[in-house]
Amino acid sequence: MRYARIWRGPWSTRPEVRGVVSAPGRAAAPSADGGRGPGSGPRRDSGGRPGGRCQRDHRAQRRGRAGGGAERLGRVRRPGGGRKRAAEVDPGLRPALLALVEPDMRGDPMSPLRWTTKSTRRLADELTRQGHRVSADTRRRPVAGGGVQPPGQRQDPRRQPASRPGCPVPLHQRRAKEHMEAGDPVISVDTKKKELVGQYKNGGREWHPKGLPAQVRTHDFLDRQGPGKAIPYGIYDVAANTGWVSVGTDHDTAAFAVASIRGWWQASGNHDYPRAARLLITADAGGSNGYRTRAWKTELAALAAKTGLEITVCHMPPGTSKWNKIEHRLFSHISMNWRGRPLNSRNVIVNGIKATTTHTGLTVHAELDPGTYDTGIKVTDTDSDIDALPTQRHRFHGDWNYTLHPHHRGITAAAEEPRSAKDLPPQSCAGGLRSPELTGMTEQVLDELVDQLSQRLDELREHGRSRQRGGDRLRARGAGAKDKPTTADRVLATVLYLRKLGTRDLIAQLFGVNGSTITRAVHQVRPLLAENGHTVAPSTARFRTPADVTAFIANSSPTKIKSAC
Repeated sequence: MRYARIWRGPWSTRPEVRGVVSAPGRAAAPSADGGRGPGSGPRRDSGGRPGGRCQRDHRAQRRGRAGGGAERLGRVRRPGGGRKRAAEVDPGLRPALLALVEPDMRGDPMSPLRWTTKSTRRLADELTRQGHRVSADTRRRPVAGGGVQPPGQRQDPRRQPASRPGCPVPLHQRRAKEHMEAGDPVISVDTKKKELVGQYKNGGREWHPKGLPAQVRTHDFLDRQGPGKAIPYGIYDVAANTGWVSVGTDHDTAAFAVASIRGWWQASGNHDYPRAARLLITADAGGSNGYRTRAWKTELAALAAKTGLEITVCHMPPGTSKWNKIEHRLFSHISMNWRGRPLNSRNVIVNGIKATTTHTGLTVHAELDPGTYDTGIKVTDTDSDIDALPTQRHRFHGDWNYTLHPHHRGITAAAEEPRSAKDLPPQSCAGGLRSPELTGMTEQVLDELVDQLSQRLDELREHGRSRQRGGDRLRARGAGAKDKPTTADRVLATVLYLRKLGTRDLIAQLFGVNGSTITRAVHQVRPLLAENGHTVAPSTARFRTPADVTAFIANSSPTKIKSAC
């Protein structure tokens, strides 16, 4: 005699059959332990009480006998009782639902949901507007019974491609709040993912008649003979919760990006903000609107001069582009709106963008830009006078945050860049470089630091020269040519270099020496600073030319020290 257990899975509603399997031809008698086998623990039902399905049935029978009644019935209601299905109460619900789903497949441009995603919520809203009382959850039942499903797209193997070619976010928020409180526009800009135009697969699923999925190509190789790509460049107005998308057909260049912003301002921004004098733009760090793109700054300077706006640009740090508001307030909704639908023409893309809405009231305008924007145009300092642009670099990461003025001001860089310290104004010489705004410490603390390191630096300098001579000095100490950078200058140059205010060549220009001299000074002073426990915190200010340093000193307080962050 052996034990056997038959398992029918957790979804089974029938009692499990457990017993003793006897020899062939004999009936199996139940064992003393209920047929569960030796060593098994007590069985428990769903409520934690001992016993299984059989025990529950026995308890129910005992309760029925105790009450003097018969055994419990299998149904509570009679057949046909209870609330009716929505499709039975409203016979017109199913035809109305199919009418909303089918036109997209038949090409009816007058359908109310022609260019929107057919989610359960949108379908329920449209059905309710037509007079059919139905919710998003209730609507799933008639759809499932009406031959409608939300499948994806099916790749047709017969459709082959024609060719196969081998932390500054809190600072941005404060600036945006300041601009909006003053009534000035704040926009977030970026280029959306380039879309292939044609019968290409588009991710996502959408409700449509069952068995009629959209036929798309098996591969997403670009058809050179087809319509090509679409380049949506978006402008999102943070205060008005509106979007403007320019769909380009050529190349994603800085000229195309600024042309899109210009079109938004002329068509919408100028009317929504008639008294605006400033414009704040938040963008990511790369692409056509990257902070390293010189053409982007040149085009924005031309836009500022034409509109008279003071344009401030705040770039998101590298790796944080998804924090840009346009990504999750505009682009994500556009992608959800045309999901599961091949973008077979540019009109489909434009109309799909226009129809994008949200429950918070987002409205989007889209238009096609058939203009030509050439690539490979090089912008150098000499060709475009990039340093002569009316640009003011902010103290906090001036390479990421800057303001373009509509006309030249005294705080901008000069057209001719001075190359040595003697060509600079007196304020930018040694006295100006000792400014607490640059060193991060008061002049008294800087003097104490120089006094502390001077003796040790002189000893290291004398030891190095003795090694070079191979013996004692021939002339008295102090005779001969004097060193151009003094001990105080070497300490100051090292402090400015460790503050990361600019490159080594820029520091050399400020002191009128070459770059090798600054390198030797840094190698000598940096270990001494570490030995004495001095830590030089990096500054958030960045400079490209000596004129930038001069302008910064001229517009800074001589006593107040700003934090490095």
